[in-house]
Amino acid sequence: MPRIITVLAPGFEETEAVVIIDLLRRAQVKVTVLGLETREVRGAHDITIIADETFSAFKSPFDGIVLSGGMPGTRNLAASPALLDLIRQTNRRKGLCAAICAAPTVLAKAGILKGVSATCFPGMEKELAGAVFIDQPVVRDNHIITSKGAGTAVPFVLELISYLAGKEAAERVAAAIVYK
Repeated sequence: MPRIITVLAPGFEETEAVVIIDLLRRAQVKVTVLGLETREVRGAHDITIIADETFSAFKSPFDGIVLSGGMPGTRNLAASPALLDLIRQTNRRKGLCAAICAAPTVLAKAGILKGVSATCFPGMEKELAGAVFIDQPVVRDNHIITSKGAGTAVPFVLELISYLAGKEAAERVAAAIVYK
């Protein structure tokens, strides 16, 4: 079973976070939700999620990291040197590095998007630091997957599932939620 972490910072985009967590779990992917600072994390629209544990307390092995966007959540993620270092480490071992909305800019700040095809929330393209911007809802370049925003969350997570558990698993989840 693939093991993924998602890190929530104050001001995260709730729709993206919940779709990531829910659909990955439906695909039998183990998702550990980490609060960047505390277990109780308030989103951009005043919805609070209780994380499984804090980022600093997490020590278990994992296969990849997925970040939701939102503001100021994305800025809060990007301000964490420990998270940026973890992204670099994950990228070096070719673990999944995925982000949606404004959060691909966190991957860029970690320095892992140079020469990589990526997308992001409209207007954030200049912050992709050397990425090859592709104007598509979801962009996959090897082990790095990016997406535009809350409206592209389902196809984004279906691409994550396809990467982690195979195309058939993604098709099963898509059928179960009556997607297309």
